[in-house]
Amino acid sequence: MFSDMTRELPSIGWAGFLDTEALTQSFLALILATFLGAVIAFHPTTARTVDTRAEAELPKVLIMYALVGAVVGEIVLEYGMVVGFVIFGLGGLMRFRTDAASTRDTGRLIMVTLVGLIAGLNLPHFAVISTAFAWLLIYVFDGHPVCELQVHEIPKGKVKEAAEAYRNLLTQLGCTVISEDKGFSKSRLTYVVRAPRNKTQKQLTASLCEEIPPEIRGEIDWEIE
Repeated sequence: MFSDMTRELPSIGWAGFLDTEALTQSFLALILATFLGAVIAFHPTTARTVDTRAEAELPKVLIMYALVGAVVGEIVLEYGMVVGFVIFGLGGLMRFRTDAASTRDTGRLIMVTLVGLIAGLNLPHFAVISTAFAWLLIYVFDGHPVCELQVHEIPKGKVKEAAEAYRNLLTQLGCTVISEDKGFSKSRLTYVVRAPRNKTQKQLTASLCEEIPPEIRGEIDWEIE
């Protein structure tokens, strides 16, 4: 049955590059999916409850999955449900046989697999558009990585003063402080921040070590997904 259905699949190939109407529709579908995904991902009530790095990264992941959904929809629309079974099989393979480090990496893995599938289905125009669109999203999102900064071994009784100093300096360095947690009993501070595009972790660490006064300075640990 599947062999008969496969023979009915259309072959578009490089001629698709000349079909400006199809290219425009595909591009608009990707934009619409990204926009609608962002509407949900950046819901105003979500920002008020973010206190971990994973929660701060979640909107990016949701938008990437919205893009993945749009790409799948375009493929199924073009080739029918047969390819839908193929995508379902690939999803199961990646779910149980691939060890991705994070949900962000899983989204990229699925996107790369779909791009390869699109190219193999002789839809080079859509493969190029999807790749360019995904590349742009990754550049925008990961240009400001979300990091977790832990400051421990703060001098006893200096947690409140240290928290103000670290928060002000992080802001001056171009970081956006998403959440702050003070551990008075353990003399520890934990910040979830969005780092600036023009500074590396090494540069931020050097500034924090040099500009925070020794009497309130602690030891620094970074966690970046």
